[in-house]
Amino acid sequence: MKTVTSKKRVLKLAGALVVVGSLLAACSGTGKDDDATKDNAKDLKYAVITHSGPGDAFWDRVKSGAEKAGDDYGVAIKYSADPDPAQQSQLIDSAVADKYDGIVVSMANPDGLEEAIKKAVAAGVPVVTINSGVDRFKEFGAITHIGQTETIAGEAVGERLKADGAKNAICVIQEAGNVGLEERCKAVAETFGGKISNLQVDGTDDSAVQATITSKLQTDKSIDTVLTLGGQYAIDAVGSIEESGSSAKVATFDLSEDVIKNIQDGKIEFAVDQQPYVQGFLGVTTLYLKDINGNDVGGGQPVNSGPAFITKENADAVLKFAANGTR
Repeated sequence: MKTVTSKKRVLKLAGALVVVGSLLAACSGTGKDDDATKDNAKDLKYAVITHSGPGDAFWDRVKSGAEKAGDDYGVAIKYSADPDPAQQSQLIDSAVADKYDGIVVSMANPDGLEEAIKKAVAAGVPVVTINSGVDRFKEFGAITHIGQTETIAGEAVGERLKADGAKNAICVIQEAGNVGLEERCKAVAETFGGKISNLQVDGTDDSAVQATITSKLQTDKSIDTVLTLGGQYAIDAVGSIEESGSSAKVATFDLSEDVIKNIQDGKIEFAVDQQPYVQGFLGVTTLYLKDINGNDVGGGQPVNSGPAFITKENADAVLKFAANGTR
């Protein structure tokens, strides 16, 4: 297997693993300590507010991670989502008004959420950003950001596609106005060296996604790579390849059990995993440690949950965790 991850990226990922290990250690202790901690935590409640649209399986993993952390620590979790930044801002305002003890929020559109997040911080509500928004979390006053740096991930994908001999790719964007997705495609283009164009699709409708990709492949027979930015859309792309008769290859950001099975079958070349379950779990964990121990996770820097490449060589080891919804 060809590797495209530089020494610097390996060190960054290793650093993220050290942080995760530290978090787990900080949450463990004697039985007596655990009992006291649960008593302290029993009245805590956190709001997890994302930009997920209907039917996006990626966010189910974020939600599961957040809820598992809530169960583990004995705190109440309320998950809500809206892809419209104005509506997402209202959810943030409501969480502040309802006196939630902390907010975990994804920032696909930082400008649209700026006022609401800054108001929450000014009101004394700690905020952790996840997934999108790594470049703005400090500016908004958040404790830390948990996710992958889209530029690092995108550049790594571009390098890999180039090494694999791709010449003409489409980058499929499933959420209009999502800055993080746009950054991925831009970063891929920086290192790819070939032709790459963005293709906007409606990520709330898989049949429409497949139809749009199919039409593009039928229109331009020279396309040799379909790069999707979400696992379920890679499955749509596989269907488009079959429907159109194209010989293009599929690669994707993000995982699912079906994606891994398609990697094993040779229908998807690779996937880039940013571990959404970890984003939800560590988002809640960061707030919890702040409340219970006064810990500041990240030291003012983002905590990396990815990227990691999943290929035929390591797919077997990851499959059971994807099936459980934790990868």
